[in-house]
Amino acid sequence: MDKIWIIAKRELKTFFDSQIAYIMLTLFLGLTGFFTWIMISDVFSSGQASLIPFFNVAYWSLFFFIPAITMKMFAEEKRSGTLELLLTKAVSDWQVVLGKFLSVLMLIAIALSLSIPYYISITYLGDGVDHGTIWCGYLALMLMSAAYAAIGIWTSSLSNNQITAFLLALVIGILFHLMFGMVAGELSGLPSDVFYQLSTYNHFSSMVRGVIDTRDIAYFVALCLGALVLTEAALTKRHEA
Repeated sequence: MDKIWIIAKRELKTFFDSQIAYIMLTLFLGLTGFFTWIMISDVFSSGQASLIPFFNVAYWSLFFFIPAITMKMFAEEKRSGTLELLLTKAVSDWQVVLGKFLSVLMLIAIALSLSIPYYISITYLGDGVDHGTIWCGYLALMLMSAAYAAIGIWTSSLSNNQITAFLLALVIGILFHLMFGMVAGELSGLPSDVFYQLSTYNHFSSMVRGVIDTRDIAYFVALCLGALVLTEAALTKRHEA
Protein backbone atom coordinates (compact mmCIF):
# COMPACT_ATOMS: atom_id res chain seq x y z
CA MET A 1 0.00 0.00 0.00
CA ASP A 2 2.91 2.36 0.74
CA LYS A 3 4.21 1.98 -2.83
CA ILE A 4 0.75 2.67 -4.27
CA TRP A 5 0.50 5.80 -2.15
CA ILE A 6 3.97 6.99 -3.20
CA ILE A 7 3.08 6.57 -6.89
CA ALA A 8 -0.27 8.32 -6.35
CA LYS A 9 1.37 11.31 -4.65
CA ARG A 10 3.99 11.52 -7.40
CA GLU A 11 1.35 11.54 -10.12
CA LEU A 12 -0.79 14.08 -8.27
CA LYS A 13 2.24 16.35 -7.90
CA THR A 14 2.87 15.97 -11.63
CA PHE A 15 -0.68 17.18 -12.35
CA PHE A 16 -0.06 20.37 -10.40
CA ASP A 17 3.51 20.88 -11.63
CA SER A 18 2.35 20.69 -15.25
CA GLN A 19 -0.58 23.08 -14.63
CA ILE A 20 -3.06 20.39 -15.75
CA ALA A 21 -4.70 20.33 -12.33
CA TYR A 22 -5.14 24.11 -12.20
CA ILE A 23 -6.62 24.23 -15.69
CA MET A 24 -8.99 21.33 -14.99
CA LEU A 25 -10.13 22.74 -11.64
CA THR A 26 -10.68 26.23 -13.07
CA LEU A 27 -12.64 25.00 -16.07
CA PHE A 28 -14.68 22.54 -14.02
CA LEU A 29 -15.69 25.09 -11.38
CA GLY A 30 -16.25 27.77 -14.01
CA LEU A 31 -18.49 25.64 -16.20
CA THR A 32 -20.48 24.05 -13.40
CA GLY A 33 -20.85 27.34 -11.57
CA PHE A 34 -21.98 29.22 -14.67
CA PHE A 35 -24.55 26.70 -15.83
CA THR A 36 -25.76 25.82 -12.34
CA TRP A 37 -26.41 29.35 -11.13
CA ILE A 38 -27.07 31.33 -14.32
CA MET A 39 -28.35 29.12 -17.14
CA ILE A 40 -30.14 26.19 -15.51
CA SER A 41 -30.88 26.62 -11.83
CA ASP A 42 -34.30 27.97 -10.82
CA VAL A 43 -33.41 28.27 -7.16
CA PHE A 44 -33.86 32.03 -7.12
CA SER A 45 -37.33 31.94 -8.66
CA SER A 46 -38.74 28.78 -7.07
CA GLY A 47 -36.98 28.76 -3.72
CA GLN A 48 -36.49 25.01 -4.05
CA ALA A 49 -33.10 23.85 -2.82
CA SER A 50 -31.60 21.35 -5.26
CA LEU A 51 -28.16 20.61 -6.69
CA ILE A 52 -29.49 18.47 -9.54
CA PRO A 53 -28.50 21.15 -12.11
CA PHE A 54 -24.93 20.98 -10.81
CA PHE A 55 -24.87 17.18 -10.96
CA ASN A 56 -26.19 17.20 -14.54
CA VAL A 57 -23.56 19.71 -15.69
CA ALA A 58 -20.78 17.88 -13.80
CA TYR A 59 -21.94 14.63 -15.43
CA TRP A 60 -20.90 16.01 -18.84
CA SER A 61 -17.98 18.15 -17.69
CA LEU A 62 -16.19 15.25 -16.01
CA PHE A 63 -16.91 13.03 -19.02
CA PHE A 64 -14.64 15.25 -21.14
CA PHE A 65 -12.13 16.24 -18.46
CA ILE A 66 -11.27 12.72 -17.28
CA PRO A 67 -9.91 11.45 -20.64
CA ALA A 68 -7.86 14.65 -20.84
CA ILE A 69 -6.16 14.03 -17.50
CA THR A 70 -5.71 10.28 -17.98
CA MET A 71 -4.41 10.28 -21.55
CA LYS A 72 -0.81 10.84 -20.42
CA MET A 73 -0.76 8.36 -17.55
CA PHE A 74 0.97 5.60 -19.53
CA ALA A 75 1.17 7.01 -23.06
CA GLU A 76 3.65 9.72 -22.09
CA GLU A 77 5.81 7.35 -20.06
CA LYS A 78 5.87 4.86 -22.93
CA ARG A 79 6.83 7.58 -25.38
CA SER A 80 9.62 8.92 -23.17
CA GLY A 81 10.85 5.48 -22.13
CA THR A 82 10.34 6.08 -18.39
CA LEU A 83 7.70 3.35 -18.11
CA GLU A 84 10.29 0.60 -18.45
CA LEU A 85 12.39 2.27 -15.78
CA LEU A 86 9.42 2.46 -13.42
CA LEU A 87 8.42 -1.16 -13.98
CA THR A 88 11.95 -2.42 -13.36
CA LYS A 89 11.82 -1.05 -9.82
CA ALA A 90 10.51 -3.06 -6.89
CA VAL A 91 6.87 -2.40 -7.74
CA SER A 92 4.33 -4.66 -9.37
CA ASP A 93 2.22 -3.77 -12.40
CA TRP A 94 -0.83 -3.65 -10.15
CA GLN A 95 0.83 -1.18 -7.79
CA VAL A 96 1.65 1.11 -10.69
CA VAL A 97 -1.88 0.86 -12.11
CA LEU A 98 -3.57 1.44 -8.75
CA GLY A 99 -1.21 4.30 -7.88
CA LYS A 100 -1.99 6.16 -11.09
CA PHE A 101 -5.69 5.40 -10.72
CA LEU A 102 -5.70 6.72 -7.14
CA SER A 103 -4.02 9.95 -8.22
CA VAL A 104 -6.81 10.66 -10.72
CA LEU A 105 -9.46 9.96 -8.07
CA MET A 106 -7.68 12.33 -5.68
CA LEU A 107 -7.73 15.11 -8.28
CA ILE A 108 -11.42 14.54 -8.99
CA ALA A 109 -12.16 14.49 -5.25
CA ILE A 110 -10.41 17.86 -4.93
CA ALA A 111 -12.53 19.25 -7.79
CA LEU A 112 -15.76 18.05 -6.20
CA SER A 113 -14.76 19.25 -2.74
CA LEU A 114 -14.26 22.75 -4.16
CA SER A 115 -17.92 22.71 -5.21
CA ILE A 116 -19.05 22.29 -1.59
CA PRO A 117 -19.74 26.08 -1.39
CA TYR A 118 -22.57 25.40 -3.89
CA TYR A 119 -24.03 22.97 -1.36
CA ILE A 120 -23.64 25.45 1.49
CA SER A 121 -25.22 28.24 -0.56
CA ILE A 122 -28.16 26.12 -1.59
CA THR A 123 -29.03 25.40 2.04
CA TYR A 124 -29.42 29.14 2.67
CA LEU A 125 -31.20 30.05 -0.58
CA GLY A 126 -33.93 27.41 -0.56
CA ASP A 127 -36.10 25.41 1.75
CA GLY A 128 -36.31 21.69 2.35
CA VAL A 129 -32.77 20.68 1.50
CA ASP A 130 -32.52 16.91 1.12
CA HIS A 131 -28.99 16.39 2.37
CA GLY A 132 -29.09 12.65 1.73
CA THR A 133 -29.97 13.17 -1.93
CA ILE A 134 -27.17 15.69 -2.39
CA TRP A 135 -24.56 13.36 -0.89
CA CYS A 136 -25.90 10.55 -3.09
CA GLY A 137 -25.30 12.84 -6.06
CA TYR A 138 -21.70 13.40 -5.03
CA LEU A 139 -21.26 9.65 -4.58
CA ALA A 140 -22.68 9.09 -8.08
CA LEU A 141 -20.18 11.56 -9.54
CA MET A 142 -17.27 9.84 -7.78
CA LEU A 143 -18.34 6.37 -8.91
CA MET A 144 -18.88 7.52 -12.48
CA SER A 145 -15.52 9.32 -12.44
CA ALA A 146 -13.78 6.21 -11.11
CA ALA A 147 -15.19 4.13 -13.97
CA TYR A 148 -14.16 6.62 -16.65
CA ALA A 149 -10.76 7.16 -15.02
CA ALA A 150 -10.12 3.42 -15.21
CA ILE A 151 -11.18 3.39 -18.87
CA GLY A 152 -8.92 6.38 -19.59
CA ILE A 153 -5.93 4.74 -17.90
CA TRP A 154 -6.57 1.56 -19.90
CA THR A 155 -6.64 3.39 -23.24
CA SER A 156 -3.47 5.24 -22.22
CA SER A 157 -1.75 1.90 -21.68
CA LEU A 158 -2.60 0.86 -25.25
CA SER A 159 -0.76 3.66 -27.05
CA ASN A 160 2.25 5.94 -26.75
CA ASN A 161 0.25 8.78 -28.32
CA GLN A 162 -1.76 10.89 -25.90
CA ILE A 163 -4.25 12.11 -28.50
CA THR A 164 -4.98 8.55 -29.57
CA ALA A 165 -5.52 7.56 -25.93
CA PHE A 166 -7.82 10.56 -25.42
CA LEU A 167 -9.96 9.85 -28.48
CA LEU A 168 -10.18 6.14 -27.72
CA ALA A 169 -11.31 6.88 -24.15
CA LEU A 170 -13.96 9.26 -25.50
CA VAL A 171 -15.25 6.74 -28.03
CA ILE A 172 -15.52 3.97 -25.43
CA GLY A 173 -16.92 6.35 -22.85
CA ILE A 174 -19.61 7.74 -25.13
CA LEU A 175 -20.97 4.23 -25.65
CA PHE A 176 -21.74 3.99 -21.94
CA HIS A 177 -22.45 7.68 -21.45
CA LEU A 178 -24.92 8.19 -24.29
CA MET A 179 -25.24 5.53 -26.98
CA PHE A 180 -26.41 2.55 -24.91
CA GLY A 181 -29.24 4.65 -23.47
CA MET A 182 -30.28 5.83 -26.94
CA VAL A 183 -30.24 2.27 -28.30
CA ALA A 184 -32.31 1.08 -25.32
CA GLY A 185 -34.95 3.67 -26.18
CA GLU A 186 -35.23 2.34 -29.73
CA LEU A 187 -35.64 -1.31 -28.72
CA SER A 188 -38.07 -3.24 -26.59
CA GLY A 189 -38.10 -6.32 -24.42
CA LEU A 190 -34.89 -8.03 -23.31
CA PRO A 191 -32.52 -6.20 -25.72
CA SER A 192 -33.83 -2.88 -24.43
CA ASP A 193 -33.32 -3.97 -20.82
CA VAL A 194 -29.75 -5.10 -21.53
CA PHE A 195 -28.73 -1.81 -23.15
CA TYR A 196 -30.57 0.12 -20.48
CA GLN A 197 -28.55 -1.60 -17.78
CA LEU A 198 -25.35 -0.82 -19.69
CA SER A 199 -26.16 2.88 -19.76
CA THR A 200 -24.20 5.01 -17.32
CA TYR A 201 -26.96 7.62 -17.17
CA ASN A 202 -29.47 5.01 -16.01
CA HIS A 203 -27.42 4.23 -12.91
CA PHE A 204 -26.21 7.81 -12.40
CA SER A 205 -29.66 9.39 -12.55
CA SER A 206 -31.02 6.84 -10.09
CA MET A 207 -28.41 7.79 -7.49
CA VAL A 208 -28.82 11.53 -8.11
CA ARG A 209 -32.47 11.14 -7.14
CA GLY A 210 -31.29 9.80 -3.79
CA VAL A 211 -31.78 6.10 -4.48
CA ILE A 212 -28.87 3.87 -3.53
CA ASP A 213 -29.26 0.50 -5.23
CA THR A 214 -26.57 -2.16 -4.97
CA ARG A 215 -27.02 -2.77 -8.71
CA ASP A 216 -25.95 0.80 -9.47
CA ILE A 217 -22.88 0.53 -7.26
CA ALA A 218 -22.04 -2.90 -8.68
CA TYR A 219 -22.29 -1.48 -12.22
CA PHE A 220 -19.70 1.24 -11.61
CA VAL A 221 -17.43 -1.08 -9.63
CA ALA A 222 -17.57 -3.68 -12.41
CA LEU A 223 -16.68 -1.08 -15.07
CA CYS A 224 -13.83 0.17 -12.93
CA LEU A 225 -12.38 -3.26 -12.12
CA GLY A 226 -12.77 -4.48 -15.70
CA ALA A 227 -10.82 -1.55 -17.11
CA LEU A 228 -8.10 -1.84 -14.46
CA VAL A 229 -7.70 -5.55 -15.17
CA LEU A 230 -7.34 -4.78 -18.87
CA THR A 231 -4.72 -2.16 -18.04
CA GLU A 232 -2.69 -4.63 -16.00
CA ALA A 233 -3.01 -7.17 -18.81
CA ALA A 234 -1.70 -4.60 -21.31
CA LEU A 235 1.36 -3.98 -19.13
CA THR A 236 1.95 -7.70 -18.73
CA LYS A 237 1.76 -8.19 -22.49
CA ARG A 238 4.31 -5.40 -22.90
CA HIS A 239 6.71 -7.29 -20.59
CA GLU A 240 6.30 -10.48 -22.60
CA ALA A 241 6.87 -8.63 -25.86
